[in-house]
Amino acid sequence: LQLGKLSGLDVLEEAKKTKPGLPVLIITGYGTVKSAVEAMRKGAYDYISKPVDHDELKILIARALELRRLAQDNQALRAGLREQFGFDRIVSRSPRMIEVKRLAADVAQTDTTVLITGESGTGKELLARAIHYASPRAARPLVAVNCAGIPESLLESELFGYEPGAFTDAKKSKQGRFQLAHHGTLFLDEIGELCPAAQAKLLRVLEDRTVEPLGGTRGVKVDIRVICATNQDLPHLIKQGRFREDLYYRLHVCPLQIPSLRERPEDIPALLEAFLGTLTRERGVHIRHVSPEALRLLTAHAWPGNVRELHNAVEWISLNCKEDTIRPDHLPPHLRAAAGSVPKERPSLLSLGLSVEEMEKAMLEEALHEAGGNVSEASRLLKVTRNTLRYRMEKYGLK
Repeated sequence: LQLGKLSGLDVLEEAKKTKPGLPVLIITGYGTVKSAVEAMRKGAYDYISKPVDHDELKILIARALELRRLAQDNQALRAGLREQFGFDRIVSRSPRMIEVKRLAADVAQTDTTVLITGESGTGKELLARAIHYASPRAARPLVAVNCAGIPESLLESELFGYEPGAFTDAKKSKQGRFQLAHHGTLFLDEIGELCPAAQAKLLRVLEDRTVEPLGGTRGVKVDIRVICATNQDLPHLIKQGRFREDLYYRLHVCPLQIPSLRERPEDIPALLEAFLGTLTRERGVHIRHVSPEALRLLTAHAWPGNVRELHNAVEWISLNCKEDTIRPDHLPPHLRAAAGSVPKERPSLLSLGLSVEEMEKAMLEEALHEAGGNVSEASRLLKVTRNTLRYRMEKYGLK
């Protein structure tokens, strides 16, 4: 502690600036409570007085190194979560979805409340996780609550916690999800299912960032970022009197609407490739190609269950297809039923061993050929917008 011109506390401060994760032990023959408190406040791992017991010192060093190892493991885990739930893992080629990801990446750097809307199965929770792990709060908890999955009688206690005696079985206090998400992010899925009482309390939390547990007399301050998601039409619920208008405008700060899969069919080949890649790594699936007929059936389907339904279809295909190329007879029954609309004399490109991207390019070339080079007609044949078709033509260098 007493080094001369510089004190041990000065060294401690500099060490924490240079190597924040480095544990520091302070040793002194002039120990006082004040100096010990000051050392710990500035980040010392421990504070010991002379004469030093070498066995005790070895134990302290071992504990300090173990603490550093755990911190490094935790840092690696957080980095893995960022990679696992990053925006790059949200597969998309459509301009609309790319724009949604761009806006989400921008808002991730703020504490703005986000409202994600879209049909069931479009990936709202995946987008919410990507926002959290790209934000400055990534090292803090992400607490997810499915508002539709908790009984109305328990929802308030789950969200806001309770104090002993708040109700019959409340023997001790319990923190709610808002308190568990302190310094982190709270993700409220299916926000449209909140009961009126919970809506009123949520509005209060959003206004002053204070949670009042059931049975409590004092509010608890929380530092949280709120992300909500719903597949319902909240303005319509407001007209029906089922959702508070003032809460809606509190949530509607940064709205992000995820388009349905039928609105972005150009994403289907990319999603298919990504899902097959995952199955290849995890299960050793050997599917490498998709026949033009199978790809046409997949892109023509309306996908009411969106990306989740496509993922389930790929799971079925991985069990049903024992070859390296997906054909119409490998598809789920409801997709195979549409196979009769595909001309049997249609030329096959299987002998070329095309990848999914090469197959997509071949489909674009064929559509343009059948349309005589007319982009509007080709986009109608492929059931995509003109802008989407032009985007894909530019990618593949087609004219």
